Parts: sequence; structure tokens; C-alpha cells
Amino acid sequence: MGEGTSGASAASVTTGSVTTGPTGATGALRCELLGPLRALRDGVEIPLGPPKQRAVLAVLLLQEGRPISYDGLVEALWGGAPPVHVRNLVQKYVSGLRRALGDGAELAWTGSGYRLTGVQADDLRQRRELVAEAVAARDTGELSRATELAGRAEELWRGEFAEGLQVPYLAAERLRWAEKRLTVLEARLAGQIDLGHSFEYVHELVRLVAAHPLRERLSELLMLALHRAGRPADALTAYEAVRQRLAEAMGADPGPGLRSLHARILRQEPASAPGVSTGVAVGGGVRVAVD
Repeated sequence: MGEGTSGASAASVTTGSVTTGPTGATGALRCELLGPLRALRDGVEIPLGPPKQRAVLAVLLLQEGRPISYDGLVEALWGGAPPVHVRNLVQKYVSGLRRALGDGAELAWTGSGYRLTGVQADDLRQRRELVAEAVAARDTGELSRATELAGRAEELWRGEFAEGLQVPYLAAERLRWAEKRLTVLEARLAGQIDLGHSFEYVHELVRLVAAHPLRERLSELLMLALHRAGRPADALTAYEAVRQRLAEAMGADPGPGLRSLHARILRQEPASAPGVSTGVAVGGGVRVAVD
């Protein structure tokens, strides 16, 4: 999935809530986390203050309107080693965000925690919608549409998740979202291979395997693309390379998907033979999370 809504490009999707800035001017406020955190009013980026203040906003956006306790917010920002004047700092950052976001976004203390309403992480919402549409398209056999939606989801990324904000909570979220991004990327590539575009995606898969040398699904897709591009010897070389990497790094053998594809190539089965396919549309049988 390419995240957004069907029938429109990612750039044309409705982009956020209406808010009122500090000067009283109204405008659409959009927040994004699929890359460096940013907030835009009518397409113009607004200043959000120092890194820790920006991290507070990122943490609150990820709560999706649910309150987070004071202790929970401190833990999210500093882990088990908060500074001496941490309460003053939290109050300072909350006040700074209220001024930056304006009246349309409400950052309130509920009695049980801080809650941000009136604004959301719009790119995460678009991603969720596009992935859900892609999965639905795959399930109805619309391979080309599912793959196109997956591509639009990938286009929403501008860098690492909440890039540059080094706090414990976001570090963990960054790892989780990196996995989610790779899963959708693998689904898109699997769809492209099933659509007959193996040759065009060999180089991209070579680059991805180099960046993620122990990720078996990427090596499997590379082998399949090479095999379907009429390069079975290169596909077998790719298998041997990932087998050696897994043995050296983990003392493990390739998983069943890689072994099965390797055996079919050795038997010189046609590249389009049943069972060699990546599967229908998004994910080749791998269920893609939409949250």
C-alpha cells in the first residue's frame, strides 16, 4: 500500500484538521511522522521548538487522542533517568506546543494525563487507509491496483520514522515502523514481480538485500526476480550468498521459503510455475498490518 484514499494521489488526500493560529488566522493543520516530525498550516511548516518539545508532540500524536500520564510522558522522553527539574521542563514543553499549534489543537490535562485532540498524524492515517485498501484489493484478485496502492504508501515516507528525535519511546517506535515499512515494501515488490516486471526490479532488490542482508524475504524476492528474468544461475548464487550470511551471523539455515524456491530452480522448473509465484498481490500470502 500506498497510503491515502482510493482514486486520488497521496498529495491530494484531505490533509488534517482546521485550526486557529496564535494570530487568529485559520488554516488546515497537518502533522506528519513518516520522516522528520513536521506540522504544516496551509502547507507552510510551522516552528515546533527544541527537540524535546518536538518529541512531546510526537509522543502525544501517537496516543491518537488518548491521555498519557505525567509519569508515562516522562518515561517516554527520558526513560529511567529524568533530569532534576523534569516537571518544569514538561510544563515548559507543553506550553510551547500550545502556542505553536494554536487554538484548533487542544493539549489539555485531563486529571489522568495529557491529551492532544484536534490534530492527528495525517500521514499515518493515510497509510492505514491505503494499506487497508491494498489488502482488500489483493483479496479480490486486483493485483495491479493492490501494487499501485502499496507504491503510494511507500511515497509517504520522507525518511526514518520521527527522524532525529532521540528519546526512548520514539526509538522503540522507530524500530517497529521500520519493520512495517519493509513489510509493505516487500509486498509491493512481490506484486510487481507477479505482474511480470522482474527485470525492472532486480537492481532495487540487490540494493535492499545489501541493506538488509539477513532478511530472508528480500533474498527470496531477489532470487525469484532473477529466475523470472532468465538468470537462474544468478538466482542460485544469491541463494548461496544468503545461506552463508545466515550461517555466519546466526548459525542458521535458510527458512522454508528460500529452500523451496532454491529446490525449484535446481529442478529447472519454469519461472512461472505454480508455487514459485510470490502469491497474489500484496504480500504474497503475508498478512500486512494496517495499524
